[in-house]
Amino acid sequence: MNTKVNWHKGLSFTGEADSGFTVPLGGKSSAVGADDGFRPMELIATGLAGCTAMDTISILQKKRQDITEFEVNLSAEQAESHPRVFTHIQIDYMITGHAVDEDAVLRAIQLSAERYCPAQGMLSQVVPIELNYHIFEAGENGESRLVGSGNYMPNNQEN
Repeated sequence: MNTKVNWHKGLSFTGEADSGFTVPLGGKSSAVGADDGFRPMELIATGLAGCTAMDTISILQKKRQDITEFEVNLSAEQAESHPRVFTHIQIDYMITGHAVDEDAVLRAIQLSAERYCPAQGMLSQVVPIELNYHIFEAGENGESRLVGSGNYMPNNQEN
């Protein structure tokens, strides 16, 4: 995998990967930036959320789960002092569908955490990652109701 970052001015850059896609990178205005793109640590967090989301939805589809909506929310705490590394990450999987099997959800999250998601595999070596899920039954008129929730603790984080 190769990537490059091209500087424009101040703290404004464009990142490009092998895929050919580009992403704007920028700094905070309080740090002489122009608030014109992702911060690098936001990209790392978004990469982690995207990595586990792609794994999880793919596995749930292979398990023939009737998913109508799927969202992964990530919250990362950072150290107060530089280099402001992540100190705790919480990932919430929000799954809406019809008769979604909770065991299938747990297995999909487990496989992503322990086998398929390289971002999670790498980051879990240096920062605790809390994995939570919330399953909603899709109803009529776009309404849904919570039918299950819980958490999954990866093997490398068990006490």
